[in-house]
Amino acid sequence: MKWSLGLVRLWRPLSAMPKTAKSLTKIISELAKLYGNPKPPAVTDPLGMILLENVAYLVSDERRAQAFSALRERVGLTPPKILMAPENTLIEVAQLGGMHPVARVEKLKLIAQIALQEFDGDFDRVLNQSLAQSKKYLKKFPGIGDPGAEKILLFSRTQPILALDSNGLRVLLRLGYGEESKSYSTTYRSAQDAAGKEIKKDFDWLIGAHQLLRRHGQELCKNVKPVCARCPLKSYCRYYQQRSS
Repeated sequence: MKWSLGLVRLWRPLSAMPKTAKSLTKIISELAKLYGNPKPPAVTDPLGMILLENVAYLVSDERRAQAFSALRERVGLTPPKILMAPENTLIEVAQLGGMHPVARVEKLKLIAQIALQEFDGDFDRVLNQSLAQSKKYLKKFPGIGDPGAEKILLFSRTQPILALDSNGLRVLLRLGYGEESKSYSTTYRSAQDAAGKEIKKDFDWLIGAHQLLRRHGQELCKNVKPVCARCPLKSYCRYYQQRSS
């Protein structure tokens, strides 16, 4: 089955496509007017973000935060505390994060083991490398691919890059940045490269851009039944223009 971000199939040749009419800076500014300036991320250390990603599965942000808070309070966020925690406590924490709690407990233990065995618990050794090498190290952990590794490097203020989750990626594609491909990674790079000329190399701006694009993809620019009528970006959105033609 073809992987998809929920875009309509575009029948016109690329040369006939409407071009993005506003810069990414202005787009992010419009989203900030709609949603307000986002709060700084609650978790910004690499190990914390890896645990946050793996403590829950297919749940809301609120429920994920609840499970992570329980892990921090009942177990602790260091590799030794996770490895020494009672199994039943870990399972109770994982149950707060949705389905397959036993499998997620195993992931939490694996994260702790990798952190200790490969990096001696010192994430400076992971971050103080080239972008490519840091990503290679971070991708050793379960649940962390290129987008997740780039988010960790951005939120930890290590690399000023435009990291995108699937919601933010969908927004950029619909606005005309990049093209959808059968490969998620190819699609991701296409959108990221297209937007790269317009980003600010500023951590606050890049982190805010990640959060605002993600929220817009969750609330209005949804995968199914996007709420285009309420979108402040529709006048220069390629996806909207295609649907309206």
